[in-house]
Amino acid sequence: MTTSELQFDTPADRVVEGPVLQVEDLHVSFPSESGRVQAVRGLSYHVSPGEVLGIVGESGSGKSVSSLAVMGLLPSSARITGSIKFQGRELIGRGDAELSKIRGRRVSMVFQDPLSALTPVYTVGDQIAEAILVHKKGSVSKQGAAKRAVELLDLVGIPNAAERAKAFPHEFSGGMRQRAVIAMAIANDPDLIIADEPTTALDVTVQAQVLQLLETAQEVTGAGIVIITHDLGVVAGFADRLMVMYAGRAVEKGKVDEIYQQPRMPYTLGLLGSIPRLDVSEKQALVPIKGQPPSLTDLPPGCPFAPRCPMVVDACHTAEPPLLDVDGSVEHAAACIRTNEIAATDAEGAEAAVEIFGAEVADEPEVAKIPREQREVVLGLDELVKEYPVTKGVVFKRRVGTVHAVSGISFDVREGETLGLVGESGCGKTTTLMEILGLHKPMGGQISVLGTNVAEVDNKRRFEIRRDMSVVFQDPMASLDPRLTIHDCIAEPMQVHGFSKDEINRRVPELMRLVGLRPEQLSRYPGEFSGGQRQRIGIARALALEPKLVVLDEPVSALDVSIQAGVINLLEELKSKLGLAYLFVAHDLSVVRHIADRVAVMYLGKIIEIGEVDSVFETPRHPYTQALLSAIPIPDPVKERQRERIILTGDLPSPANPPSGCRFRTRCFLHASLPPEKQRQCIEVEPPRERQAEDHEAACHFAQIRQVL
Repeated sequence: MTTSELQFDTPADRVVEGPVLQVEDLHVSFPSESGRVQAVRGLSYHVSPGEVLGIVGESGSGKSVSSLAVMGLLPSSARITGSIKFQGRELIGRGDAELSKIRGRRVSMVFQDPLSALTPVYTVGDQIAEAILVHKKGSVSKQGAAKRAVELLDLVGIPNAAERAKAFPHEFSGGMRQRAVIAMAIANDPDLIIADEPTTALDVTVQAQVLQLLETAQEVTGAGIVIITHDLGVVAGFADRLMVMYAGRAVEKGKVDEIYQQPRMPYTLGLLGSIPRLDVSEKQALVPIKGQPPSLTDLPPGCPFAPRCPMVVDACHTAEPPLLDVDGSVEHAAACIRTNEIAATDAEGAEAAVEIFGAEVADEPEVAKIPREQREVVLGLDELVKEYPVTKGVVFKRRVGTVHAVSGISFDVREGETLGLVGESGCGKTTTLMEILGLHKPMGGQISVLGTNVAEVDNKRRFEIRRDMSVVFQDPMASLDPRLTIHDCIAEPMQVHGFSKDEINRRVPELMRLVGLRPEQLSRYPGEFSGGQRQRIGIARALALEPKLVVLDEPVSALDVSIQAGVINLLEELKSKLGLAYLFVAHDLSVVRHIADRVAVMYLGKIIEIGEVDSVFETPRHPYTQALLSAIPIPDPVKERQRERIILTGDLPSPANPPSGCRFRTRCFLHASLPPEKQRQCIEVEPPRERQAEDHEAACHFAQIRQVL
């Protein structure tokens, strides 16, 4: 069903004049053991019909709390003052019964975690139908609501919508669940849609689908949209206006183009400068915003950003600057007393951030100056295979299938080199890491670490190899024992490998300083540190045994962009200083382009493109690589609106039943455009990895360059 065929109701009492949402001087506070937390402080903004407002900022800045206040979903302990008007009607002070008539019908919300937003014991179709029936009692039958639920699932791109409507949430992938939640959000043709980090936990290809879907929802409903995110790249080409929040208040707001090109608040500058750019081939300096956001229980006088600001002067500590118009513009306002000095810089946007924050690019490791073929291979994979049996039965289990997790992949990592391994969730990246880290004989193929075939080593040699290879995990909290002090967490690998107590006590403080932390913090526990600090502790632990190879499993995906920049810079500094080799697993190709020397793109257990990072990014040959690159947002509104976006249809096929021939053909836009005789080749013959250019291979029968950046 097309968008035009799907009809939406327009209630007779709908008001269309003026802003759909008007928030004035909003204050929200919560009780805590250390005093009231002032989560939102004097926030004011408006959203017009058909307009997209992006709200950005670090975790804890008050973005989500302000939107939950609009929805009336805050707990009773919250104290809310100010004004929230929806189509001219005040919402603060209304009871839950009144708000329930507005929520879901006139105002809808798309939450960050779609699995938590859906009830696990009801089918997806029933839950969408329920959203319709609750708000249209008497006017829609159960059969009519069920039919409309299928229509909505079809609209948001769920294949076989009639059948999938009968499925439960756990039977949907993450991207499909988010699409189902969006279907529910637009079911009653709302006037306002609030999307709270709707793409944070999703693959980049699914993220592109969700953003396109929100655009479709806006076209279909004509609603105003508030999209909340910590990533300025996500809203660059989607939002009309932007509001940057810090410490519970707006510190800059205005039109998207103007803020990206001429930001006037150091915090906004820092956020822009902290994002790796996919479209920049020359390695750029990333801006880490040092320090942490202030406690909102007892804010000191002055600008809350002053302790982290590179432009701070004495006057910044006197009074908190108000949000004032910039250069006489009524569209652009910033809360900073030094906007004129920022305006006087020659550079714009991210370039100004590098200049003001003084960020630098790490030096190239000495070993990198040696030709690649002359450097030692620290990790080599040759036709690696890993499969898992699919069994059926409780008592007498029988094998009914096989999950082909890794299907004959080959690559190597050389001394002083970073190889980025990228691909969607379920493509086999983590399985590959587990096989490498296990140091056991693989099911098929060969793994060699520092010239040693792991299939031929005994336990003693395996123990020795582990000293030369370490790992940094995605979740720093889960990888550190909460019962141990930081000293003991870092010291543990050295204790296992027989280091003396004196040697451990000498090295642990050195490692803390190496990763940018203070030795005085060693007596603390992991729970007392921020996410970025915990990841630095995980890196210190990984370096304890002076390894030659470090495996990094999504080491920055759970961090705010400002903290992410600091960790990326740290990894580059350590690589330069210690001559480390990295195997860097990620789904964010902008991070990979910044940190990697070579990149391998993985799809459904196969490496489908591999080579030098600039060659792969600037002249991608495989349609899947082209789709991945086109899905990564660029923090430049002008470029984002002009870019070609390749949206993949469908979800990743099951590795238990991969397609014949080319595994990507079921989602491939190139395959769909080929004549039947060429399509037959894709269906029947698996494409080999073939040389496309120097240090650049791709596995596609009809590989061709398509520039998407």
